[in-house]
Amino acid sequence: MSRELFGTDGIRGVAGEYPLDRKTTAAVGAALGKWVRTSAGEHPPAVVIGMDTRESGPWIAAEIAGGLAGSGVSAQFSGVTTTPGVAYLAKTGPFAAGVMISASHNPYRDNGIKVIGHDGYKLPDATEELIEKDIFRALESGAATSAVELPVDHHLDDVYADHLAATIPGGLADFDIIADCANGGSYELAPALFARLGARVHTIAASPNGRNINLSCGSLHLEHVRAAVLERGARLGVAFDGDADRALFVSASGRIIDGDAVLLVNGRDLHAQGRLRDCNGQPVVVATQMSNLGLERALQRDGIALVRTPVGDKYVLEEMRRRGAMLGGEQSGHVIFLDSATTGDGILTALRVMDVVQRSGRTLDDLTADLEVFPQLLVNVRVKHKRPLSELDSVQAAIRDTEAEFAGAGRVLVRFSGTEPLARVMVEGRSDDQVRQAANLIADRLRAELGAE
Repeated sequence: MSRELFGTDGIRGVAGEYPLDRKTTAAVGAALGKWVRTSAGEHPPAVVIGMDTRESGPWIAAEIAGGLAGSGVSAQFSGVTTTPGVAYLAKTGPFAAGVMISASHNPYRDNGIKVIGHDGYKLPDATEELIEKDIFRALESGAATSAVELPVDHHLDDVYADHLAATIPGGLADFDIIADCANGGSYELAPALFARLGARVHTIAASPNGRNINLSCGSLHLEHVRAAVLERGARLGVAFDGDADRALFVSASGRIIDGDAVLLVNGRDLHAQGRLRDCNGQPVVVATQMSNLGLERALQRDGIALVRTPVGDKYVLEEMRRRGAMLGGEQSGHVIFLDSATTGDGILTALRVMDVVQRSGRTLDDLTADLEVFPQLLVNVRVKHKRPLSELDSVQAAIRDTEAEFAGAGRVLVRFSGTEPLARVMVEGRSDDQVRQAANLIADRLRAELGAE
């Protein structure tokens, strides 16, 4: 059975419209409650709920809590928090599951429901399919539940903050930082934690009004945190997305430090401590096919292998768990430290980056100076139909010619979108001209073979 409601990151939509209307969100709570009661085992039939700062968050939380209550499952509410915060509480607290109400980096009108198991990981596809069936059964039955307004239990965020603080025992004394909180879930937690650890923190985009989450701020708009870093002479800047499961950085000189650079800095640091080895004893970092060739080469110089997965933090996490790898992530700033988290955690990533800077006595510019970022271009080709790439002779010839020309100093990746009629062409190489010419050649061959729309 294919899932209709659950996508790659929970249930998403426009708040107030199906599937995030009041009736359906209550049915989600009821179906989740039924699953919790049958799967809780030794764990109490309780769920922890958190949300980001969207104006729709409180009523969605109340509808889910009402559905849970109708199924005999209690809920505790952590209020405004982060996705990794809910994941940590679901794993370590007296909860059978966690629910995060967020649409990540999307505009405020959107929202989402992410369900996390007691193990701290997103539910398996098969479990989401079972819950979906019960959601539709609840809708068809017409049974109504009453929304339940939950008081905020501030102790829950304190538990998560204590966990994060314990990962940096040396503190952050005299560390000047700019924190762009995207008017989102981290707006109170991150600045308070950084200050608690001794840092001097200047915050921007930390005044949410329910409608300004991600609005010209956060990890999609680094120009603001960059300007603040340069103006104030800060040691670095960090920008989170709406639910703070990812973070991007700005160095003291104003350079953008993306997820690849973060993987390099922390990969080298963990390797030096002997903590980067997987279950086979090999030092590895896991990233996606989109990570820059420059990262792969920089890691190789230190004897660290880069293992690539399909695009998506889901696939990175799956490979990390399979290999027993410690560190993985994406260019976009989803970085996973499996010794301390079960998901990408922007605040944890910020702490780890600052800790390396603090202990090394070096700047982010110094720590990433030898990371050569190869020019990279992504071209989307809208096609009328899809055929196996292996059957497209002219496309395969263009790929072979390009790879021969690059002679190991570049990469070509061609794949179909799983959700749209698109072929995606990614080319990396030594120069912008070389990359552009190669990407356009391959894209033209795809259009000729598959018919452009």
